[in-house]
Amino acid sequence: MRKDFRITRRRWLGAGAALGAGLTACKNSAPVPEAGPSQLGKPVSAYGERSPFETAARMLPDSHYLTESDSFTPLQDSSGILTPSALHYERHHAGVPQIDPARHRLLIHGMVDRPLMFTMDDIRRLPSVSRILFVECSGNSGFEWGGGLLPDIPHNTAQSHGLVSCSEWTGVPLAVLLAETGLQKQAKWLMAEGADACKMQRSLPVEKADDMLVAWGQNGEALRPEQGYPLRLIVPGWEGNVNIKWLRRIMAADQPYMGREETSKYTDLMPDGTARMFTFVMEAKSLITFPSGGQKLAGPGFYEITGLAWSGRGIIERVEVSTDGGRNWRDTGLQEPRLPMAFTRFRLPWTWDGGESVLQSRCTDETGYVQPSREALLALRGRNSGYHFNGIKAWKVMADRSVVSA
Repeated sequence: MRKDFRITRRRWLGAGAALGAGLTACKNSAPVPEAGPSQLGKPVSAYGERSPFETAARMLPDSHYLTESDSFTPLQDSSGILTPSALHYERHHAGVPQIDPARHRLLIHGMVDRPLMFTMDDIRRLPSVSRILFVECSGNSGFEWGGGLLPDIPHNTAQSHGLVSCSEWTGVPLAVLLAETGLQKQAKWLMAEGADACKMQRSLPVEKADDMLVAWGQNGEALRPEQGYPLRLIVPGWEGNVNIKWLRRIMAADQPYMGREETSKYTDLMPDGTARMFTFVMEAKSLITFPSGGQKLAGPGFYEITGLAWSGRGIIERVEVSTDGGRNWRDTGLQEPRLPMAFTRFRLPWTWDGGESVLQSRCTDETGYVQPSREALLALRGRNSGYHFNGIKAWKVMADRSVVSA
């Protein structure tokens, strides 16, 4: 099993031969490169912008679902493991508030010895850390259950699975703030609340507090408003809705708050009529981003299959790819760094013969959990759920060079 991205001599020579053949075939017909511009370029700017030739953008749902404020990261256009802040997916329940950081406050109260109100200046003065972590909406890929949770979302591209992103988050460990307030022993749960219009609330067990981050920075700068500016909670590896944005209040209690979002939503209805509650962890999942739905190959020859894998339980240890619909699997190379609860980039050299081919990926995390098939998930949990889908996704490369959802 290869745990990191290493190019062996045999692998490099084989890939190089296939690539060289493709280059030789088109060399004689290639146009002469354009000369550079003769005019002077633009001067320096106060805030950088991307090239006008780069057009990757978040996908906005159509029709009534747009009112629920979701936008999808263009995973098919990603490189490496970090998502640009401007392309990080959105999910909010009452729009994006505009908050003056000078007036924003975080209250920690309830079962604590010293209820405290923190300003942003107070929080920034405390010891901070930076961690690379993914955040994934529990409804990501929910349409794969077949229950119609996302009826207006096109399902045929990698971007339709783009309610997941990975950033470097900077802030204060929640444990530092709780230590200042003196969390009482009988406190078993924390209720976190946002400053948005719907006062988004979620209950979290105290044991997770040692891993949580009260974040004010993302990818080297302040949070974007869509990501909770000026302050949000980051709960590594757990479903996106508990990562409360525009964080304004944390209340310690001896039981879960049982608010709107954890009773009317974010539960998993099982085939026997019972409902799973507080199913926080996002299990191991992977997705091929190239070739993927909506793309078109240039023709038979050498390509690099690539994609992303992640797990809410730790580090990705293995990613396998099948090019024949799951009959045979090959280990891919895993690009370093591999971090717990962060994206891992995988790569596999592949020579396409021009015929139909079904591409799939499956990952294994450090706990030994193996990403299941869609059929295995349906057998276990039925079709009534809309959350926590992490089944294997297949793409079909057609003889006409197009790639579609399989």
